[in-house]
Amino acid sequence: MIINHPLLGPRDAQEFTYLGDATLIDRPDGMADAAPEAFHDYLHLRDNPAGTHRELWYHEGGDRSWLVVTRDTRTHEITRVDLARDVALQRGRGA
Repeated sequence: MIINHPLLGPRDAQEFTYLGDATLIDRPDGMADAAPEAFHDYLHLRDNPAGTHRELWYHEGGDRSWLVVTRDTRTHEITRVDLARDVALQRGRGA
């Protein structure tokens, strides 16, 4: 599988480590009243979709960047790759 890195271009997936669902970017507030419940859900409840899914990948064998890869879990077709930093900043602005 080839991942089209936004900065480095096409790279073999073997250079990367899959780290799970991209919603992990949305870490709960540890100081909130409902923090224990929120962290339980954050750590233990995961979807297992068949189809389009956003995932976190780490470029371990390269520039050490974190990516959000939009991939079809049935065909492995990758339709979008973003730097996780950019995704997190967009979410922080309410986008």
